[in-house]
Amino acid sequence: MKKILLALLILGGTAFATFAQSKDGGKFSIGFEAGLPVGDAHNVYSSVFGGSLKYELPIAESTFFTLSAGYNSFQVKSELKDLGFEKSDGAIPLKAGIKYYFDRGFFAEGQLGAAFSTQSGGGTAFVYAPGIGYTFDGGFEAGVRYEGWSHNGTISQVGLRLAYRF
Repeated sequence: MKKILLALLILGGTAFATFAQSKDGGKFSIGFEAGLPVGDAHNVYSSVFGGSLKYELPIAESTFFTLSAGYNSFQVKSELKDLGFEKSDGAIPLKAGIKYYFDRGFFAEGQLGAAFSTQSGGGTAFVYAPGIGYTFDGGFEAGVRYEGWSHNGTISQVGLRLAYRF
């Protein structure tokens, strides 16, 4: 896991160094995230809520390098709360990826990274997240993705991100 974090740090540093030398600046976005757990995660969690900050750096025509960080709260099902389980499990995902615009505002994106549990002894998971979306005039963006977190099994969700780009 330390190798993944080191690679993300190097990629991020390279991206920001490139940004500092470029006339074409990148874009930031801040967004609300919501998800529905799928697979085995659906047996424990009812929903996922959170927020994220993303930076997009242009690297070629219609292609952007992305870095994102956020917070996700996995809401434990009510029947499990009655048995003494925590109300929610939190995590901080850090991801890097590539975003490609097909036509006007339509895009596809793939990201890899790590998610750090906020629970004591929760550990770190490998994250992968392919998705699609649309960027509207005026800076608003909506995207849907499948996101898997692998750590002693896989926790996955179908997620929605509504964001404002600036």
